[in-house]
Amino acid sequence: MTIQTVVVPDLGGAETVEVIELGLAPGDNVEVEDSLLVLESDKATMDIPSPATGVFTKYLVEEGATVSVGDPIAEIEVADEAVTEAPAEEAPAAVAEEAPAAEQAAPEVAASAPAAASELMVQVPDIGNDDKVDVIEICVAVGDEVSEGDTLVILESDKATMDIPSTHSGKVLKIVVAEGDKLGTGDDVALFEVTSGEEQPAPEASAPAPESSAEPAPQAVAPAPAPVAEAAPVAPAAAEKPAATESSAGADVYAGPAVRLLARELGVDLTQVSGTGPKGRIQKDDVSNFVKKVMKNKDSAAAPVSGGAGIPPIPAVDFSQFGEVEEVKLSKIQKLTAANMQRNWLNIPHVTQFDDADITEQEDFRKGLKAEGEKRGVRVTPVAFLIKALAATLQANPIFARSMGADGQHVVQKHYINIGMAVDTPRGLVVPVIKDVDQKGIWEISADIMDLAAKARDGKLTPAEMSGGCFTLSSLGAIGGNGFTPIVNAPEVGILGVSKSQIKPVWNGSEFVPRLMLPMALSYDHRVINGGDAGRFMTHLVKLLSDIRHLAL
Repeated sequence: MTIQTVVVPDLGGAETVEVIELGLAPGDNVEVEDSLLVLESDKATMDIPSPATGVFTKYLVEEGATVSVGDPIAEIEVADEAVTEAPAEEAPAAVAEEAPAAEQAAPEVAASAPAAASELMVQVPDIGNDDKVDVIEICVAVGDEVSEGDTLVILESDKATMDIPSTHSGKVLKIVVAEGDKLGTGDDVALFEVTSGEEQPAPEASAPAPESSAEPAPQAVAPAPAPVAEAAPVAPAAAEKPAATESSAGADVYAGPAVRLLARELGVDLTQVSGTGPKGRIQKDDVSNFVKKVMKNKDSAAAPVSGGAGIPPIPAVDFSQFGEVEEVKLSKIQKLTAANMQRNWLNIPHVTQFDDADITEQEDFRKGLKAEGEKRGVRVTPVAFLIKALAATLQANPIFARSMGADGQHVVQKHYINIGMAVDTPRGLVVPVIKDVDQKGIWEISADIMDLAAKARDGKLTPAEMSGGCFTLSSLGAIGGNGFTPIVNAPEVGILGVSKSQIKPVWNGSEFVPRLMLPMALSYDHRVINGGDAGRFMTHLVKLLSDIRHLAL
């Protein structure tokens, strides 16, 4: 039997994920594809399957740990034949048999081999990104004694910061990078002097040394990126003195290890500190300035991290005084959704326009597709027609496929049409994205809806399947309601909310006739979209839904 180490597989775009569930005990039997543990990113949860059949030995991580692609997470005891053996040329069978004899023949030679010092260049491991990223912090100096796993430098991409750990223990001889340099996978970072205490083969020995005496070539280890998330608004706290310890919410703050260490030493809660670095990253000067401000104004409350809005906090209430209560912990998706919705509502000037679409003929046609859908194994829902009509409407009104630039001085026009659909799951609200909708027909869109909705319910969506949207559809469908005001899903500039269709009397010029009417609400970002744009968008969409023959034009 052999111990096989299981590592985090390709996560489809996520930089780091959190371990949220460990479901096995040592000694449990596992089959191929059995779930070992559950990981959760900012947008989805993922089961990590077993790569082999065997006996579960132990976990190498704990619940709440943050891991990335390539990190070891568990060990499984598997049959020897299930494990790939080392190449035969490295240790021929004949040599392997003779090696013990040679070792016994010259024990004095082996014992006298001194520990060898050598130089080793540490390089950037695979960071899951073809582009080079910036060096934002160097964490060691020449002459430092570094242990394996200690952080050497910190890299920053557009989405995350990454600690680059040392692959060996030793002394730093030279640092070959500087802050502001750009590095990619395989680039040199620092030159080390490492000491190997392993036995060295005697020069005069005719027999090859045992395989175990060969020093393995240095290998890059997977990075352990520092968690990064946007700082959610927090309630202001009394600032008579810095917080005694960094709060648990500090794990979601955009800051590097050196800054976090300084904050712990000074007793600063990083959730109360505003970052002035790139993309809002908290730097050492920010922590120092925060402490100075607190000491200078120790009789006043610390300013909340509210983006200058000055919104007063909601006072805490002890609900237990009114009856029995229970505290229910929010999932990570629910907490992120709450923070994102508040951010979007505060930053985007919302306007909502309402209209009804007559979908009587569309529904008759859709129901007529039931028999063919059963043969294809695809169920056509009203959402498929809505998404197809939205794609055509976005083509006719490309202003809705824009996003406001971060500097507020330009907009980005997208020349692709990807539409997200909000899905309600037990873990919270998620928005998988159907790509290139304008190039697909109703059957393809229906198949995508079935596939993504099933993954959403099972918690198997990847980050790649939840990104890249131009516009979002939020359909309450059969849940009910006459209408609602959806919140724009930034950085998009529009979202369509659809409620339950109802039979209503409609005047046709001579009499009232019963028609199936679909209530719709279009919310948009008034910084990019004006009322005229929204009116044209809704008019075009209503025309397509009321007579689907226009979709063929």
